[in-house]
Amino acid sequence: MSKGTMRKLKLQTQVSVDGFIAGPNGEMDWMTWNWSDDLNQYVTELTNPVDCILLGRVLAQGFIPAWEGQLANPETEDAASAHKMVDTPKIVFTKTLNHLEGKNVQLEKGDLVEAITQLKTTPGKDIIAYGGSNFVSNLIQHGLIDEYYLFVNPAAIGSGMPIFKERANLKLVHARAFDCGVVVLHYVP
Repeated sequence: MSKGTMRKLKLQTQVSVDGFIAGPNGEMDWMTWNWSDDLNQYVTELTNPVDCILLGRVLAQGFIPAWEGQLANPETEDAASAHKMVDTPKIVFTKTLNHLEGKNVQLEKGDLVEAITQLKTTPGKDIIAYGGSNFVSNLIQHGLIDEYYLFVNPAAIGSGMPIFKERANLKLVHARAFDCGVVVLHYVP
């Protein structure tokens, strides 16, 4: 299959101004949680063409029950996003779990590069990755990301968990500031 027909793997991740996705102990108290309508709309447009979500084990264990809980709550403010996250097939990369409760969840215990390379050649739409430092940095290190969407929060935290553990040359496609103070930097390798 030619490179032009392969599915794209997008990375959407929150980062601090100084390049961390979490504090040294996984702290996320620096993130902007109260997103403005323009950012919510941007995320909807980013995830519309997605029909597969890749998750690292650590994030998946919180992500899956959180979205399913939102969907189960009749007062959820963002039912459309909750439906997207629950209804879209999710592949959780793990070496340790044998089961993970959740709707449309599949565990992948094999080689990360082989599994994602294979997935990119199967028919379908875009794939999006969410995850913690180790999962995301492995995707980056192996050159698996086709598009980066770095959601830069208006906070510097001094130290923490990076996703870039070695040099990466990126080309800026678009930068956009949102009303809540988050700036999205869209890069390609």
